[in-house]
Amino acid sequence: MPYADSHGVRIHYQVEGAGPPLVLLHGFTDSLASWYEFGYVSALAPDYKLILLDARGHGGSDKPHEPVAYETELNVADVLAVLDTLHVPTVHFFGYSMGGQIGFAMAKYAVARCASMILGGADPYQGYLPERDQWLAMLQQGMATFIDGAWVPQAPISPALRARLLANDAAALIASRLKNRDRPSFAEVLPMMTMPCLLYAGEADGRYPNAKACVREMPNATFFSLPGLMHAEGFFRSDLVLPHVTRFLATVSPRE
Repeated sequence: MPYADSHGVRIHYQVEGAGPPLVLLHGFTDSLASWYEFGYVSALAPDYKLILLDARGHGGSDKPHEPVAYETELNVADVLAVLDTLHVPTVHFFGYSMGGQIGFAMAKYAVARCASMILGGADPYQGYLPERDQWLAMLQQGMATFIDGAWVPQAPISPALRARLLANDAAALIASRLKNRDRPSFAEVLPMMTMPCLLYAGEADGRYPNAKACVREMPNATFFSLPGLMHAEGFFRSDLVLPHVTRFLATVSPRE
């Protein structure tokens, strides 16, 4: 598997397709494999060079057990390490959930590397969410408890996804949650996000109000809703998401 070194942490990545480079970054407890399972890779690879990452603590990347290893700035450094390994100066960025939150951090720490952003199921605001304590308690009981308590109530999951989730290193995920229980705010970057941005969320997702509201502070952003969908469904339902994404990408990176 290909890896980039990010301050001594190996970050697993995959490259698919050809064309303008587009980073795909997954959500918490997930991995880059889900971009394949839910049809994003097959839909986008014909027109874009897809750069898929496993976030630290996830998938094929290294999994530190110390909370200090999960500073948001390190997540940004991981993306940059992959881009530098591939000699890619700027990219379009597509992140969902945790991946979207890292996208807001990219806008703060590495804005020059982002030609456009697609951020789903995420917002930039600081805040405590009770569900994070619930997630932590479930993780401490093991991945099976977390899957049945956090994933299954939102939407049915495939056997393949369940197997990937069970393969997670719970200690690494616990360290990540401990570090980011009260996540920092990146709201100050919103007025400076002048690159084209597309944001979206399911209307039944607890993140929906903030994700929709933050667009009002962004100079070049649009938002679309996914009626009736919860957080996980906002990623699973690529049939509803991809038409918006492909139209947006066609405007920011037109094919010759």
